[in-house]
Amino acid sequence: MSRVWFSPIGDNSLPDVISQKVLKLYRAAGFEKIFEKNEFVAVKIHFGEKNNTGHIKPQWIKPLLDAVKEKECKPFLTDTNTLYRGERQNSIDHLMQAYAHGFSIENLGVPVIIADGLLSKNHSEVPIDGKRHKSVKIANDILHSHSLIVLSHVTGHILTGMGAAIKNLAMGCAPRSGKQVQHADVKPKVNEEKCRACGLCIKWCPRDAIHIYDGVARIDIEKCYGCGECIATCRYHAIKSSFKNTSVSLQESMAEYALGAVKDKEGKCCYFNFITHVTKECDCMDKAQDKITGDIGILASYDPVAIDKATVDLLIEKAGKDILKDLWPENDYRVQIRHAESLGLGSENYELIRVE
Repeated sequence: MSRVWFSPIGDNSLPDVISQKVLKLYRAAGFEKIFEKNEFVAVKIHFGEKNNTGHIKPQWIKPLLDAVKEKECKPFLTDTNTLYRGERQNSIDHLMQAYAHGFSIENLGVPVIIADGLLSKNHSEVPIDGKRHKSVKIANDILHSHSLIVLSHVTGHILTGMGAAIKNLAMGCAPRSGKQVQHADVKPKVNEEKCRACGLCIKWCPRDAIHIYDGVARIDIEKCYGCGECIATCRYHAIKSSFKNTSVSLQESMAEYALGAVKDKEGKCCYFNFITHVTKECDCMDKAQDKITGDIGILASYDPVAIDKATVDLLIEKAGKDILKDLWPENDYRVQIRHAESLGLGSENYELIRVE
C-alpha cells in the first residue's frame, strides 16, 4: 500500500502558510533522501497560460527549492512547449510567460529550462511495453535528469475529466510531437446549427486547419491533429468530439507516456498535488476561472497513481458528490488512474497520513 501525506489548507491561505505546508510535507515524506550531490533535479511545473490565475504560485515553492538545494544538487524548474497557440508554444515565449508569472532565478534561486528546446525538437524515444505504445517521446532535459519533482495543480479537463500528477507527467514531459501522438484519436466536428462563424477557433488552431465556408467553420481533418483547442475555445459549444472513445484512448496514452517519463528513475521521483483553486478547465486556458469547490490542501507521495486517487477521494468528500464527473460526464477520469495502475506505475490503494 502506498503512502500519501496530506496537509489541509483553507480558502485564501497566505502564501507563507502554503509554502510552509509544502516544506512540512517534503520533510514528513522523507523526500530529501531522493537527492544526491551534483545531481540534476527537474522540477516539473505548469507556469500557467497568460491571464490564468489558478496555477501554482512561485512563493509557494521557494522554501521547497531551498531545501532541495541544501542537498548540493542542481534543481531547475521545467515544462515543455504546447501544441496550441498561446504564450507557451516555443521556448522564448514560454520563458517570458514563466517570468511574467514570477518564476525567475531572482525570485526562486533556480533557473527555468524548457525541457524540449526552442522548437520542441529536443527529445528521445523511450521504449515501454504499453497497450497503445511501444515507445514514447520524452523531452531530453527531463529524461537526462537524475531525479524528478512533479508539482501539479489539480483541475478538471475538457478531454480527460481531470488533470493532476499523471497528466502532468504525460503531457508535461512530452514534446509537441508526443502530445500530438497522445491526442491522435481526437477528431472534432462542427455543429452547423450552433456555429456563428465568429472565427475564434481559427485564431487558436495551431495547424490552420479551420476556415469559414458558407457561414460555417469547417475543419480539415487531414491537417487537424486533435489538440482539442477549438473545442475548448468555442463560445457556442458548436464543436464537439466523440468523447467516449477519444477520451479513453487519450487517457490510456497519457498513462503510457507517464510511464515513459519516469522510466529508469525508480526511487528518484516525488509528487505534490495542489488541491487549490480547482477549476473546471485546465491552466492552459487564457483566462481567469472561478473555482468549483473550496480549497482542500496539498498532497505528497512517491506514487503518482495513489496521489491522484487520493485527490479524487478528497474532492468527492469535500463536494459531497463526484464533482469532476458532474462537470464532464462524457469523460471518465478514472481511465487514466486504472490504466496507470495496470502498467505498474503505482497503486490505487493508499494510506492517507495527515500532516498539520
